Amino acid sequence: MKKIVIIGSGNVAEALVRGLSGAGCPPVQVWARGRTKATDIARLCGCAFATEVKELAPADVYIIAVTDRAIRQVAASFNFPPDSVVAHTAGSVGMDVFPPQVKNRAVLYPVQTFTKGRTVDFSETPLLIEGSSQYALRQVTEVAQMLSDKVRQMSSERRMMVHAAAVFACNFANHMYSVGEELTREAGADFEILKPLIAETAGKAVAARSPCDVQTGPAVRNDFETRSRHVELLAQKPYLQNIYINISKSIWETSKKT
Repeated sequence: MKKIVIIGSGNVAEALVRGLSGAGCPPVQVWARGRTKATDIARLCGCAFATEVKELAPADVYIIAVTDRAIRQVAASFNFPPDSVVAHTAGSVGMDVFPPQVKNRAVLYPVQTFTKGRTVDFSETPLLIEGSSQYALRQVTEVAQMLSDKVRQMSSERRMMVHAAAVFACNFANHMYSVGEELTREAGADFEILKPLIAETAGKAVAARSPCDVQTGPAVRNDFETRSRHVELLAQKPYLQNIYINISKSIWETSKKT
């Protein structure tokens, strides 16, 4: 059985521990700076935990699942075994983030959003992988294939574009839900009134050939009067007004290309 160590204690680290355990290959250790978080995540699969650099366990593959800006510092903290593969999970960070002594570098990026306490079906999660050598690529491929049926090799440059796309489709979309919640509250309603709409919109986008095919609303119809009323309504919220104008323009311009 492949020996895997997870370095980190955030949402991605937790999801990886759950996913690997479900695949029958639980990590041999979870390493994190905070003892409480390390023990909590390690308890999910009954593996060992560590909080000191010197306590890092031997492994075939080390997966660094920390924030993008912490990868370089964390990777430089350890003296990894020379034959081991060291991978990170970031979509927008290349393999050059690793220090020179790490020879077998890799990336394992899950195109998914993770939240503490929520279980994600890793078998349906696309995993984008990259390796600095055939050996590193083979090792990270084997780990990825244990987790998911949707594994794809991709360069750092192309993976960064996918990550940007994910920010639009996930983070920005979720923020729009928050804006919707704010406006419905001002109208004397609550977020519950939008949930069926959100579910249907997401469902249509997933089922359609392209999200462009199921775009609705005043922008795609070029309904200038309705858009003008909305813009006027948002006069006291210029930041939302600008978002409304710019996204409406983007929808209209996109619709003309399809």
